Amino acid sequence: AHQMSGMFGLVVAGRLVQTDFRIVSDREAVIEIPDADSINHIVLFLTGACRFPEGMGGSVYIRWPDGNGASNWHLLGSISNEKPSVIFKVAQLKKASGSSENMFSNHMEAISHGSAQLGIQVESLQVERTAAEGTAAEKQSTLMEMGWKIARWAVHHAESFAVSVPSGEGRSVDVVPLSAMHEWLSTFGRRFQQNPNFWRSLNYS
Repeated sequence: AHQMSGMFGLVVAGRLVQTDFRIVSDREAVIEIPDADSINHIVLFLTGACRFPEGMGGSVYIRWPDGNGASNWHLLGSISNEKPSVIFKVAQLKKASGSSENMFSNHMEAISHGSAQLGIQVESLQVERTAAEGTAAEKQSTLMEMGWKIARWAVHHAESFAVSVPSGEGRSVDVVPLSAMHEWLSTFGRRFQQNPNFWRSLNYS
């Protein structure tokens, strides 16, 4: 069993550090955050007391009490030895319905009135999960990755159609026919309609 005691620290913006995580299984830890309505940004970090096992990291979830006892967990993102501190903007998730119903359910205790809970699940870094829409960290990193991959793909496509044209004084310049870019745009549109997340499998980094 992986010993997670003392491994994590949590700061809710404007409050003192919390480190009282409850280890509920050999790969799950939860912490209660009082006064859930005033939570806006949270910072989760590794204290340095111990590291994740090689190739492992932590998926980070949050839930608010909904009065019906439903789990309602939202995936925020991940934390790892390579990314030992993360910040999440969580305020707008309070009213959204969670996507992970059975997280930590075997070990859950009732949430105190007005509190939220943060859960960390240790798993392989190879497991890809999609963070709840709207978390600042998820939005920024995903948009950067998507924009860069699509731009690189477009340039790579254009390069394969480039022809050298004399530009005077013995020089030449590479020119790409406009039809090549129209073809790329058509391909992009078709693939995007079929699967808006197709860009994740592009090998341009």
